[in-house]
Amino acid sequence: MATASIPPTTEARDVFRELGYTVTEGGQEFVAERKWRRVHVTALSSDGTEDLGPYLADGGETPRLRCFVTWRDHATALRDDLTALKPPYDWAVIGVDGDDFVVMEGAPGSP
Repeated sequence: MATASIPPTTEARDVFRELGYTVTEGGQEFVAERKWRRVHVTALSSDGTEDLGPYLADGGETPRLRCFVTWRDHATALRDDLTALKPPYDWAVIGVDGDDFVVMEGAPGSP
């Protein structure tokens, strides 16, 4: 695993490709599409769990589905932060560690 200050951008794309999504290229934010689903994906380092503001109020139309990908040992903290912030969209957190990953959904009844 890379250092926690580097977002897992390559791993995030690999996870979505493995799940059958087509992904756009770019930096730490990209779009993953499969059938009718369009997911706005953001890869975050551990530092991103402290300041989610830019990712919650990024302007324009609010995406229906968001996924935040971080290193596995920071995924629970990110999920807890998002649960407390109650963003206005459906979201999930994916924690990655090498080729392995775990998906954590938002709180029941959220967005």
